[in-house]
Amino acid sequence: MLSPKSAETVRATLPAVSGAIGEITTRFYERLFAAHPELLRDLFNRGNQANGSQRQALAGSIAAFARHLLEHPDSRPDGMLGRIAHKHASLGVREDQYPIVREHLFAALAEVLGEAVTDDVLRAWNEVYWLMAHALIAAEKRLLREAGMRDGAVWRPYRVAGRVEETDEVATFLLRPADGEPAPVSRPGQYVSVQVQLPDGARQIRQYSLSGQLDGGVQISVKRVAAGDRPDAPAGEVSGYLHAHVHGGETLYVSPPFGDVVLSDDGDGPLLFASAGIGCTPMIGMLSHLAATGSRRRIITAHADRSPATHPFRTDLRRLTGKLADATAEVWYEEGGAGRETEGAVTSVTVRSGLMDLTQLAVPVGTTAYLCGPMPFMKAVRAQLLDSGVPSAAIHYEVFGPDLGLL
Repeated sequence: MLSPKSAETVRATLPAVSGAIGEITTRFYERLFAAHPELLRDLFNRGNQANGSQRQALAGSIAAFARHLLEHPDSRPDGMLGRIAHKHASLGVREDQYPIVREHLFAALAEVLGEAVTDDVLRAWNEVYWLMAHALIAAEKRLLREAGMRDGAVWRPYRVAGRVEETDEVATFLLRPADGEPAPVSRPGQYVSVQVQLPDGARQIRQYSLSGQLDGGVQISVKRVAAGDRPDAPAGEVSGYLHAHVHGGETLYVSPPFGDVVLSDDGDGPLLFASAGIGCTPMIGMLSHLAATGSRRRIITAHADRSPATHPFRTDLRRLTGKLADATAEVWYEEGGAGRETEGAVTSVTVRSGLMDLTQLAVPVGTTAYLCGPMPFMKAVRAQLLDSGVPSAAIHYEVFGPDLGLL
């Protein structure tokens, strides 16, 4: 917990720091990358730097942590810290990088706020920073130890054993360890980091959910990210490289599985999976696990997409739903007619037009929900679930890219 004096100072300065933290983090990254260009080249996502989302995520996490320390001094925001720790562990973030971040962050703080940053203010926010940093370092070391890795050494060569075109925009890559040994055990819902060397020499890293079960290996599914209309919306460097250059036989460097939004094998209560677009990848991985283990739980899978042609794993959704004892699937297409899709004599998928609306469904009492998709989608779906009586503690979500704020 914060010392009483530091808590008083943080409480007094939090509004000013929060109000300027966008500018502070902009200056922080400028200073950091000027001093350590290798971090932008080989660790930070250059696309997220271009569109500013990584800066928003850092700002949000620091402000949220400080606010939690003030409002709940005897506890920590374990959910937020857990998500960050899993991301850091999968990226190979090292303990010795935290002082580097602290140096440039506090230099930016002093530069932006000027004379308002007194010695007392520096001491108080330094306490906040190291409370958060030490909590993350401890969690990351534990995760790496459980994965059989030492600090920062997460990469293992995998051979691309196959590729499957799911849609025009999504491809599935089947990866097996190059040394012939089995891949680490994963849990449904987890992801791996993939590191590729791009033509300019950068070793960029992205995280991809495990989209199914592959004996002795891992299966990931990647959507090719197209460039947007604005300069701050570049095409996806790694997704573009994988789609254009990786077809089979190549070597990729892959981390062990990480991620805290996982399907628990405990209990027999109802489950609801809600996804949009490529957010279906962790959900189809969970559904595959449930089908493989012969689950008899009540399962509702809800998915939203532009059209049937852009819907990844559309056939798999129908097939897996049909294999389960008490499962139904509900699909919403912005472009496409309503109706039912069947496999054999089993009606397994109900198709609707428009945007997802879970208030149209009878959500069973005791349901645990998992969400994945764009943040506006997840906020809307979470609100619908709350209106349907699902408690907030039973709603879990996975964010692709920086987590820009708790739902």
